[in-house]
Amino acid sequence: MLTTNTLSPNSGSRKSSKRVGRGNGSGKGTFSGRGMNGQNSRSGGGVPDWFEGGQTPLFRRMPKMRWFSNARFTKHFNVVNLGQIETIAASGVTEITKDTLIEHNIVSKKNLPVKLLGAGELKSKVTLTVDSASLSAQEAFKNSGGTLNLNSKESE
Repeated sequence: MLTTNTLSPNSGSRKSSKRVGRGNGSGKGTFSGRGMNGQNSRSGGGVPDWFEGGQTPLFRRMPKMRWFSNARFTKHFNVVNLGQIETIAASGVTEITKDTLIEHNIVSKKNLPVKLLGAGELKSKVTLTVDSASLSAQEAFKNSGGTLNLNSKESE
């Protein structure tokens, strides 16, 4: 009957560890395979894995504190340009919201706010609701005669 106390590995599958420093009769006595002298022959001796033989280490050769990025506080937006709004308006839509932008595949990330930028021209009168808009985009919207509704208080 096979029980946990009778289990053993197959013969030859496990190798016994080499017993070094147990006298000359063991075949690994005297210097125990470490050579005669030097840092690596001593107990506790050796160098750390990152030691590079005395040359200036990599972490000291690298430049420090360059290109600092405060990216974790960056506000991310779905960016929409005036030219893209004009293409939607050309299809006959007069009220444009985030849902309309998603339907027309202009905005891909639903969880990010929408920001309007001033690239392109807007000639149609449309009502647009976005979270934020640049000053040039707001000016272009006023000149076209459209209505721009901002959801958030920050308009950059």
